[in-house]
Amino acid sequence: MTQTATTRALGPKGVSALSEELRLACMRISRRVRFESVDGDLAPHHFSVLARLEDGARTPRRLADIEKVSAPSMTRTVGYLVDAGLVGRHDDPEDGRRVLVELTGEGRAAIEQTRRRRGRWMSERVAELTAQEQATLAEAAAILGRIAAR
Repeated sequence: MTQTATTRALGPKGVSALSEELRLACMRISRRVRFESVDGDLAPHHFSVLARLEDGARTPRRLADIEKVSAPSMTRTVGYLVDAGLVGRHDDPEDGRRVLVELTGEGRAAIEQTRRRRGRWMSERVAELTAQEQATLAEAAAILGRIAAR
């Protein structure tokens, strides 16, 4: 069915209602995966900062911009992660006035462990579904991936 045919089948209000249901379901799943799978002291915002450091060191200011939080908030988050041994701070070799934050081995391990826990949480729920529901979700995942890529 083409987009136009789908819009006609659902009608403008139907498309809007479906869009809202999908948005809310995606938000709920995302929240549940982040919070239900938490074990220990690694809060979702801590994990997010660690994941931002996987590709290399960043300044706290850059992290704050990426995470869309204030600089003081990021300073507290980085301080916690340093104290926990998950990141290290050092002077920027190109500009000694700046500080860089980078993952430690423990930080990388925490990322992997959190991803495994989150994956396991989701897998357990999908495994409880019927074969038909799993097939429907496989199709929906491909469609949602296309929507997210736009």
